[in-house]
Amino acid sequence: MADLEFTRVAAYVAAGVCAGIGMFGPALGLGFVGGKACESIGKNPEVAPSMMRTMVTALALVESTAIYVFLISLLLVTK
Repeated sequence: MADLEFTRVAAYVAAGVCAGIGMFGPALGLGFVGGKACESIGKNPEVAPSMMRTMVTALALVESTAIYVFLISLLLVTK
């Protein structure tokens, strides 16, 4: 019985560490992409429509990493 509790606690700790460390990279990536897009639009406002399309695509790719991390954390908790 104690082994079962230890594995459950270990799974919760692993899920927390996975979410904490795994979300750090995508958060930095989202900020970097958004900041550079705003900087580019500020320097050249005529490219705003095409820049927005490119930015949204890049944000979706970066966000997919965070979604994968979230799913792995959920899998750790449900085991």
